[in-house]
Amino acid sequence: MTLNTIGLNKNETKALANDLNTLLANFQLYYQNLRGIHWNIKGKAFFDLHAKFEELYTDANIKVDEVAERILTLGGTPLHTFEDYTKAGRVPVGKNISQDEKAVRLIVDSLSELLKIERAILNKSGEVDDEGTNAMMSDFITEQEKTVWMMKAWLGETV
Repeated sequence: MTLNTIGLNKNETKALANDLNTLLANFQLYYQNLRGIHWNIKGKAFFDLHAKFEELYTDANIKVDEVAERILTLGGTPLHTFEDYTKAGRVPVGKNISQDEKAVRLIVDSLSELLKIERAILNKSGEVDDEGTNAMMSDFITEQEKTVWMMKAWLGETV
């Protein structure tokens, strides 16, 4: 077994970096969805949702950077083209969404996909003792579960 400079198995970290690239691509799609609904939202909930969507896309932008830097830490190269993002995309793409419930539903559906990817990475990073990736995924999951709960509550639904 060959270890890298941070003490992790090189082959295992390569696999994790690939999984993190899938997450990165999907976070970029989620970010673009958030920008679109922020710009296009209409209706009586405009002021509240416009501000909330900005809060969410600002957070997503930070997470994109964190994921890319983790990929680099593991020795990988972050994806950085829209072509790569769409090829790896699992998050639904929202186009021209201006209605409040459709916008919030897009967030719930997008986060549900991100959570699936993150849980898989969490399991894999735990198995290979990659605490850095593990902690990141755990933090992301905790925040996103709360956001899903809040969005579902806004929709009048339960988790």
